[in-house]
Amino acid sequence: MSTLYLLHKPYRMLSQFTDKQARATLADVITVPGVYAAGRLDYDSEGLLLLSDDGELIHRITHPRYKQPKTYWAQVEGEISDAALKALRQGVSLKDGPTQPAKARRILPPTIAPRQPVIDPKRHPSTSWLELTISEGRNRQVRRMTAHVGFPTLRLIRVAIGPWRLDGLAPGEWRKETLHAPQPAKTAPNQRVAQQTKQRARPTTKRRKP
Repeated sequence: MSTLYLLHKPYRMLSQFTDKQARATLADVITVPGVYAAGRLDYDSEGLLLLSDDGELIHRITHPRYKQPKTYWAQVEGEISDAALKALRQGVSLKDGPTQPAKARRILPPTIAPRQPVIDPKRHPSTSWLELTISEGRNRQVRRMTAHVGFPTLRLIRVAIGPWRLDGLAPGEWRKETLHAPQPAKTAPNQRVAQQTKQRARPTTKRRKP
């Protein structure tokens, strides 16, 4: 049995508990002792961050082998085009190599708390929203992908990691979930008898006396 904490990390908060520059950290919103973040979320990004005191669970969430998909809502500059969405779905070439195909779709502006400070409408008079799901974890990947197709990200919110979703959490809020690890499969009675018979039937090698 493991405990997982789902936190809505606010904008301009570090995904760690201490900072020498006195910036906002996770210690400002969650006081559960002995927990660590499973991965990270950029200082200027918002949304779902998972924490736990179970190192094996953190490993399973963060290791690329398990490919936990991550879903984001991105507010981008300009009206996202069909050609840009198609490029994201096919994968784009970044400086550190091509990305895997993503799930990308245009969405209506979500019903979410306004960011502080708000995006200046004079500097960005036209914006649009898209939902993007990726299975990689490169540094600032979503921002680089949308910029590559000509629509820089202005606001980025992670709404899901694998089966866990941000639903119902306001910035700075968190909730706890208890996960029950699967029990090892039990050996059927007839299999146990067969195994015991096989063990008894194994020949023994006697040592010769010198």
